[in-house]
Amino acid sequence: MSDAAPSRRGAPPGPLPSAARATAARPAAPPADGGLLGSLAPLLSEWLPRQRWFAGKGRPITGFTLVAATELLPAPAGGTAPGLVHLLVRAQQLGSTGPGGAPARGTDDCYQLLLGVQDVLPPQLAPALIGRPAGGPLHGRVVYEGLADPRLAAVVLERLRLPGRLGPLRFAREEGTVIAAGLAPRLLGSEQSNSSVVYGETYILKLFRRVCPGTNPDLELPRALAGAGCRRVPTPAAWFEADLTRLTGPAGLPGTGGEPMTLGVLQPFLPGSADGWQLALGALAVRADFTASARALGHATAEVHGALAEALPTVVLRRPQLERLAGAMTQRLDAAADAVPALRPYRAALRGAYEELAALGRAGRTWSAQRIHGDLHLGQTLRTASDGRWSLIDFEGEPARPLAERRRPQPVARDIAGMLRSFDYAAAVGRAAGTAWSDRARAAFCEGYATVHGDPREEPRLLRAHETDKAVYEVLYEARHRPDWLPVPMAAIRRLAEGPAEGGAPTDPSSGGGDLRPGPRNPV
Repeated sequence: MSDAAPSRRGAPPGPLPSAARATAARPAAPPADGGLLGSLAPLLSEWLPRQRWFAGKGRPITGFTLVAATELLPAPAGGTAPGLVHLLVRAQQLGSTGPGGAPARGTDDCYQLLLGVQDVLPPQLAPALIGRPAGGPLHGRVVYEGLADPRLAAVVLERLRLPGRLGPLRFAREEGTVIAAGLAPRLLGSEQSNSSVVYGETYILKLFRRVCPGTNPDLELPRALAGAGCRRVPTPAAWFEADLTRLTGPAGLPGTGGEPMTLGVLQPFLPGSADGWQLALGALAVRADFTASARALGHATAEVHGALAEALPTVVLRRPQLERLAGAMTQRLDAAADAVPALRPYRAALRGAYEELAALGRAGRTWSAQRIHGDLHLGQTLRTASDGRWSLIDFEGEPARPLAERRRPQPVARDIAGMLRSFDYAAAVGRAAGTAWSDRARAAFCEGYATVHGDPREEPRLLRAHETDKAVYEVLYEARHRPDWLPVPMAAIRRLAEGPAEGGAPTDPSSGGGDLRPGPRNPV
């Protein structure tokens, strides 16, 4: 049967059962779904792995658990009006094979889904099709990615315009913010681990796909920066979250600690701006100098770091913390070397960078740690064309890492190392490897940073350890996903294995690094 035609089989479709509607969850009981998840499971098992934001690619889904179901817009039978159902579902997956062929621990990730529901899917929405459930409350109806439908994306904005609760969902708006009605939505297609919708070139909504209890840094940090008076980061206008404290048993998420789960953040959209990755490649295409832009970006980064240190607690890393930091880096290196043979000849030398860091801790050296961006690269920056002002965006950190780790204070060297690697990668993509382009950009960024705080090159061992850690990650990613790109980070590995350059951090422009396009998870 064509998915463009209404189903004529079975009972007529009915509404979601009352327990799955937008009502408060009953204590100590999972949400009864009336067969909703069971009917969707076969469709989701096929559809989810094809989504760019699905984290468990390459491993079979073994089952689903419904965490919460909320009807944001009723789905009337007949006619052409769509409905919108918000789901939080846990996807169980087997772990990948561990050392010696032993099965590794499986995953149990929670995903946020916005499902459009109607009888006939318009042709322009055909790419968003998920399927037709056989059974359950949506039997025979068309289910599809709701954000692809402008009518349904508009429903989400309307909920954010008018704060309040809807079952387990809570919609909040920054005090004093007025959000205009009727802004036309436009779904962006370049997202990696999330989905984004632009509303009328005025706001952009980032919808987090893999979610967990706790405040997402992409909400927490921009709000803290706004409170500190920093204007380098767009201030959230509204957000929404799920309160799962009343959900226990099989449907609840263990270890919630009473914390809500951040689901999405609405921020001002910056029209007429370009991200740093595009600007760097544009300069490389015409062999233009990028040092002035890199210097201004370093200054902006230091301003953000300073505001974060002012707004949120800082800590001092002493011997125990530095030894744990070096140990975690060593573990990542060993795991990558086990998986990528090309890395093994350099393992001992690279370990030296981490051992030097631990040795400095044992000798009494300390460093301060604070909240940072956590995944800084050229694609996470924007420059406004009208005034050339740099802004930093996407403070989520690396979604593959646990939320608690992403919210942990860290040395600013981690952000700086990520940006230096990004300059190197830009040089490789722009066919400027072996020239002085990356060398000048890296130096200019550090010089701009030093106009606000200390020059990061004055801490070469700390910076080398973090840059090595980043390059090791890149090697593992390229080997798994794009073997043709492996020479780019391997050039950096060879340089880093030789030790820090005289007078500071290494700046070989042919080394490779950073992400090639916006999206913190995928180098290149």
